Amino acid sequence: MVWFRTGSSLAKLAIRRTLSHHSHFRTRVLSTSHTRCFHSTLLKSNAAPVPRPVPLSKLTDSFLDGTSSVYLEELQRAWEADPNSVDESWDNFFRNFVGQAATSPGISGQTIQESMRLLLLVRAYQVNGHMKAKLDPLGLEEREIPEDLTPGLYGFTEADLDREFFLGVWRMSGFLSENRPVQTLRGILARLEQAYCGTIGYEYMHIADRDKCNWLRDKIETPTPRQYNSERRVVIYDRLTWSTQFENFLATKWTTAKRFGLEGAESLIPGMKEMFDRAADLGVENIVIGMPHRGRLNVLGNVVRKPLRQIFSEFSGGTRPVDEIGLYTGTGDVKYHLGTSYDRPTRGGKHLHLSLLANPSHLEAVDPVVMGKTRAKQYYTKDENRTKNMGILIHGDGSFAGQGVVYETLHLSALPNYCTGGTVHIVVNNQVAFTTDPRAGRSSQYCTDVAKALDAPIFHVNADDIEAVVHACELAAEWRQTFHSDVVVDLVCYRRFGHNEIDEPSFTQPKMYKVIRSHPSSLQIYQEKLVESGQVTKEDIDKIQKKVNSILNEEFEASKEYIPQKRDWLASHWTGFKSPEQISRIRNTGVKPEILKNVGKAISTFPENFKPHRGVKRVYEQRAQMIESGEGIDWGLGEALAFATLVVEGNHVRLSGQDVERGTFSHRHSVLHDQETGEEYCPLDHLTMNQDPEMFTVSNSSLSEFGVLGFELGYSMENPNSLVLWEAQFGDFANGAQVMFDQFISSGEAKWLRQTGLVVLLPHGYDGQGPEHSSGRLERFLQMSDDNPYVIPEMDPTLRKQIQECNWQIVNVTTPANYFHVLRRQIHRDFRKPLIVMAPKNLLRHKKCVSNLSEFDDVKGHPGFDKQGTRFKRLIKDQSGHSDLEEGIRRLVLCSGKVYYELDEERQKSGTNDVAICRVEQLCPFPYDLIQRELKRYPNAEIVWCQEEPMNMGGYQYIAPRLCTAMKALNRGSFNDIKYVGRLPSAATATGFYQLHVKEQTDLVHKALQPDPITPILP
Repeated sequence: MVWFRTGSSLAKLAIRRTLSHHSHFRTRVLSTSHTRCFHSTLLKSNAAPVPRPVPLSKLTDSFLDGTSSVYLEELQRAWEADPNSVDESWDNFFRNFVGQAATSPGISGQTIQESMRLLLLVRAYQVNGHMKAKLDPLGLEEREIPEDLTPGLYGFTEADLDREFFLGVWRMSGFLSENRPVQTLRGILARLEQAYCGTIGYEYMHIADRDKCNWLRDKIETPTPRQYNSERRVVIYDRLTWSTQFENFLATKWTTAKRFGLEGAESLIPGMKEMFDRAADLGVENIVIGMPHRGRLNVLGNVVRKPLRQIFSEFSGGTRPVDEIGLYTGTGDVKYHLGTSYDRPTRGGKHLHLSLLANPSHLEAVDPVVMGKTRAKQYYTKDENRTKNMGILIHGDGSFAGQGVVYETLHLSALPNYCTGGTVHIVVNNQVAFTTDPRAGRSSQYCTDVAKALDAPIFHVNADDIEAVVHACELAAEWRQTFHSDVVVDLVCYRRFGHNEIDEPSFTQPKMYKVIRSHPSSLQIYQEKLVESGQVTKEDIDKIQKKVNSILNEEFEASKEYIPQKRDWLASHWTGFKSPEQISRIRNTGVKPEILKNVGKAISTFPENFKPHRGVKRVYEQRAQMIESGEGIDWGLGEALAFATLVVEGNHVRLSGQDVERGTFSHRHSVLHDQETGEEYCPLDHLTMNQDPEMFTVSNSSLSEFGVLGFELGYSMENPNSLVLWEAQFGDFANGAQVMFDQFISSGEAKWLRQTGLVVLLPHGYDGQGPEHSSGRLERFLQMSDDNPYVIPEMDPTLRKQIQECNWQIVNVTTPANYFHVLRRQIHRDFRKPLIVMAPKNLLRHKKCVSNLSEFDDVKGHPGFDKQGTRFKRLIKDQSGHSDLEEGIRRLVLCSGKVYYELDEERQKSGTNDVAICRVEQLCPFPYDLIQRELKRYPNAEIVWCQEEPMNMGGYQYIAPRLCTAMKALNRGSFNDIKYVGRLPSAATATGFYQLHVKEQTDLVHKALQPDPITPILP
């Protein structure tokens, strides 16, 4: 082993380094190398500058803040004169040093300066040892060894190798511990090399917490290297065999199939299994896993224990499940996107419930979903310490560094209402993305550098050293359970084939794949190691391999006859909930008047000593008056009543998003702030005696759409008895989370048979605020709806069949009472569907946008009660008191949202009595039955669709074909008989000029009510 380099001025370097900056223990020693990958395509950068000396500190500075040799001499003289004149840490150091020198003759010649230089050398290994670690299994890395790791830099020569040195430091662990015995320089260097420059590279010195660093030093800087006994090694080998043989078997049976195999990273499987075993020993009971497609089938079969025969059946094309009553099979998805769950026994005799979430090809999109589901599990299992439920995320090196949702997810980890007690991240580091080298894929040295922002420790490990992989994975589990924060395992491996098995990687990485073709597998490497050690015989190895191959072949034969039974498509919490093909009856959503009064009083009062802002106090006084009088219920109070009534019925309610506690438009004020003390008070937390503090949760989120919406989606999927809502600051910003809408929310049930009742609130409406604050992009959500525009479904008024068969619901509600009922409808049904709400802005305080308390209750004869009871109104008929047949009405205007109030105001102002205005509150699924009811009511009316949005946006493109289908069924004309009133087609959602906005809005309102017939769009 070479520690010393020739050709350098050792004395000069030693002096330079001794006098250089050695500030706090957290300060990083600068590296001379800044590589960004592990193979020969790297670019070299210039050496870092040598830090400059800093001024002398005061004598009372801590030992950990010491600087130069002059300072040391000054401190030593002061200590010798009066030990109480220096900081306690220095007193401790000098006492230990003098005491060791007196009892160990070998260190009698050691000076304080030598001791400090040795401490700096040890620190350099702790900081930069990973730069010298043997991480690349292919041996292609070209990283310069940092000069900081050269003993000569600190003034040591080969003559010092067998000298004994004392290293003890107060309040430090590992090599620096004051309890460590005196050691030779040779022994110290050898152990430092083993600990920090082997096949694991540790990065942890960026962590600000000394206790955490000391904990890791105790784990890393052990007196002797780690060793596994023969029994443990057999278990590890068995697990590695399963991982390797599984991929070999698939490659043999389906040579041209895409499977995104794990070849080159087979050690992931034993690493995960050992991590799970250790986590279970430390109290974990549930693990939620998210991962990309690479290695997914192996994880499904060998970690989560999905039946192998089922996996093999899917490779052969599979079959849809046998016909059963209420069976819903959906559209399905490719096999390497599917998830499953399983109860798995561990090596230590525990039991773990594992859930692998289904995910799309969009890398990292599942990350926040996993965190949300984990947090929900913690709530429902009362895991307040967050030690029983853990999230595991598996990443690719390219996506971990490149996808922004990774950073969004990481920064949720310590937020009060998003924390999950730490996530374990495993990066399957192929050292290449699809075809992109790391030098073109990231600007940082490692793909994991983003995690340093969280003070997460990072363990880089050579995937060919299976025991190192196991150790790093176990250490990650121990960290998570000890410190309840994120940790990263960077599994440096390779990809034996291309991005998929039929891709040719040598087009772009010829040198790498020349090495890979002759490189032995990790199983072969470990096999040779075990045989050489004498702990395992060749016969033992053959026996294990024969067993694995035998089981794989048996499962393959069984797969030929495999017929899926009814899928376990919902977790136990969802027992009794209906699939889209099962009949579900409509339930009323009204609430008893006395309950409304009681909760209304609770949510409109605050403690007597509490001093809210005078404006907020006025809002609450007005709400109390609304409850007392039963009149003028506004939007904010209507929403609060929905939340409160659901909570008192025993349902969990969670609302999150940017600024939701107050509300973007200052309409909600769910959390009050004492203007003198800063104390917070949430009335909805005090509805029942001893109410669980999380029963109602409202939380301002980080400034993220993609990550936070994904979190709430995952949260909503865990238990159906919860109303989970995400509100965008403006509906326009929802497109920052478009992947969640496209790949998960709109299609998750069809692809993966997973229901969610998630509610998305998107503030929408044209009021002159410009193109980025007007539209929630209603048209995009309608376009993703899967109802057939040319077929009128069965519309039994007592059943939910139409809405059950649709992928989601989209509403644009215009009254507080209807908003109340549509929120409660999400819970009061025996199935779940996502709900997209085009939420209002100026209607929040519109004098006409109010409801009476009687519209919220369940009393027969009250305004909200119809033939079936009190419930959400999918369409609100004209409010002019029309009869069932009005032949004198010349025009029927159908609209949705706030434009109704402008139309109605103009109609009253102009005295127009022959135009009916109906509000389509639920756009999707389309209310054919109610539309046809209105068409029959006005047999002679011209049919108009009126909207604020441009023609190529809003509801028109969705409404027109469905309205035409309803009209044709009644012989009321064709598409040309639908008249359009609204803005002309536009690239931007709205104008940025307020006066132009006013003119456009006025023109469309006047046109909808004009006395002359409206010109059709088509000639």
